[in-house]
Amino acid sequence: MKSQKLKVKSQNGGILRIKDKIIKQEEKYICQTYKRFPVVFEKGEGCYLWDSEGKKYLDLVAGLAVNALGYAHPRVVKAINRQARRLIHTSNLYYTEPMVDLAKLLIKNSFRGKCFFCNSGAEANEAAIKLTRLYSKTRFSPDRYEIITFDNSFHGRTLATVTATGQKKYQEGFEPLMPGFVTIPFGNLPALKAAVKPSTCAIMTEIIQAEGGINEADVSFWQGVREIVKKEKMILIVDEIQTGMGRTGKLFAYQHYGLEPDIITLAKALANGLPIGAMIARKKIAETFKPGHHASTFGGNPLVTQAALTVLKTIYKENIIEKVISSGIYFQEKLSGLKNKYKFIAKIKGKGLLIGVELTADGQDVVQKCLERGLIINCLKNNVLRFVPPLIITKEEIDAAVKILDEVFSEIKQ
Repeated sequence: MKSQKLKVKSQNGGILRIKDKIIKQEEKYICQTYKRFPVVFEKGEGCYLWDSEGKKYLDLVAGLAVNALGYAHPRVVKAINRQARRLIHTSNLYYTEPMVDLAKLLIKNSFRGKCFFCNSGAEANEAAIKLTRLYSKTRFSPDRYEIITFDNSFHGRTLATVTATGQKKYQEGFEPLMPGFVTIPFGNLPALKAAVKPSTCAIMTEIIQAEGGINEADVSFWQGVREIVKKEKMILIVDEIQTGMGRTGKLFAYQHYGLEPDIITLAKALANGLPIGAMIARKKIAETFKPGHHASTFGGNPLVTQAALTVLKTIYKENIIEKVISSGIYFQEKLSGLKNKYKFIAKIKGKGLLIGVELTADGQDVVQKCLERGLIINCLKNNVLRFVPPLIITKEEIDAAVKILDEVFSEIKQ
């Protein structure tokens, strides 16, 4: 695909590429909260993106695990078009059918509870934090408000969720942080037992720490977590924002461990690119919320919930989860082949199509060289390559990605 507007006139009469013009205007008009790569994307289809100069890229980032069904999935596009012609938005003071249908389907496939819809993962976690505190103060004691979280976790960018996040780099400069959060080592059951106090009301955790480096805890840890939660009558909040909607080979990652969360939070892949967040809480907890306790103007609007409803139905109609299991095993086998070839690959980790490759070399350099070859990946903590491709990725596309990785790795000194 070639852009029809590759060059434009600059203010001084010179010629700028459209890409350069957009980058310059972004610097001028947009808050610089992202360190962006110098690429302007114009179109996406399946697992591929095209930039403003017509270059094609195989995308293994998928909008940071958002575009689970890839770009321009026909079912999703059709559903959005149909709903946009009928009704895009109306106030939450009234009822709409897609919101109710989505909640019903999510609960059918998770646990008996009730949904709250919002616009992002951070908002979903904010809702979970507020509901947990309200429930615990109402049911037990006004002094019961503290939430335990884990090192290397990531729960969002609002003040409450950045406090819950177990990474100092996201907190520096924003102090004083919110009180009422305690962070302990991930997967450490003795530390968890020691951290529980009469003021503790909940444990908030990811099942696989996605942004924190693709870190997993063993089965015995999760069994211990559930026993502590039950014994102390605490709430278990599971953050499924990146791991949910089939990403790990189950609809939700907690289902790998037989866990029984009290609250789960969702976002990212839920509507395949339209902004949505959701919190599902067990009925007795959810019913603590009364009118006026919490709200979201755009939350659950008919356009995004219709898209999310279509995504969830498509996951089952097209056997997406079975494909994730098969593709995930295939991808990890191919990456293991590279590990045997290159000594600087320390570890392959993750589940399904949430995969990390830990290096003893500079991962950012690998990301840049892959981008130059038309492969989009990203890097965590400078040394963990994260792969979160669309869940529809084929084995041929995995082979193409591994071939480029092999070329890039061959240029790194061992």
